[in-house]
Amino acid sequence: MRTMIIAIFGLLIGLVLGLAVDIHLPVQYSAYLSVAILAAVDTIFGGIRAMLEHKFDERIFLTGFFSNTLLAALLAFIGASLGIDLTLAAVVAFGVRIFNNLASIRHLLLFRKKIPFHNSSNSC
Repeated sequence: MRTMIIAIFGLLIGLVLGLAVDIHLPVQYSAYLSVAILAAVDTIFGGIRAMLEHKFDERIFLTGFFSNTLLAALLAFIGASLGIDLTLAAVVAFGVRIFNNLASIRHLLLFRKKIPFHNSSNSC
């Protein structure tokens, strides 16, 4: 529970800072940033899933967050340098992972407190 409160607090601080600071990035960096954000969102959904499965580890989450984000941006950069649009491949790969994690999260939340079905017609 403490980890969830810290995560929500960090999210709120990030949102406030993101809205308060006016940063303009050049258009040529938009592909790298979008893929990096997609990788970060994938890691966040994976962390939520791990937390609901009681398998969450802060070290794995933090290293995964930064390594996935940096690797995605690096692959987009290398692809642009080679003239290959690797951003589309990253969007597909991370998109599939995000939707799989979201489906797992939904199932974990829906069936967390599953009430057994009792057929009242068979009881006396």
